[in-house]
Amino acid sequence: MKLHELKAPAENKKNRKRVGRGQGSGMGEQSTRGNNGQRSRSGSKIKAWFEGGQMPLQRRVPKFGFKNRFRKEYKALNVSDVSGFVEAGRLSDQITLVELVQSGLLHKNSFVKLLGNGEIDKKFSIEVHACSASAKEKVEAAGGTVTIVS
Repeated sequence: MKLHELKAPAENKKNRKRVGRGQGSGMGEQSTRGNNGQRSRSGSKIKAWFEGGQMPLQRRVPKFGFKNRFRKEYKALNVSDVSGFVEAGRLSDQITLVELVQSGLLHKNSFVKLLGNGEIDKKFSIEVHACSASAKEKVEAAGGTVTIVS
């Protein structure tokens, strides 16, 4: 069997709709365009965005402002909160993102930024997605380390 010997199935052989060929065809007079209106007339060219006199979409939407689709929302985590959890025994000295989720300080898929609000008494190492300069200073002054995870 060759390509030129193939035949289309019977249900695939449809005749095209021939409009405007008299009343007997069932597609005469208005030629399936309905009774009246702009689109029933010949030569009707309506722009795709025309809404029939309704206020068009491009005029309804605000013209100013910008929302970045790729923005990362960071959950703020203060040094004092982490220090309190370490002292209470809810976090160990080696803090990972998994431990932060298990302790309830942040949600599973959230990004975390360590901020320098508060004081630290204990030394600990922590993994975060971002860190402020003051927080890094305070953790390192206490003898700990901050690891940035991408």
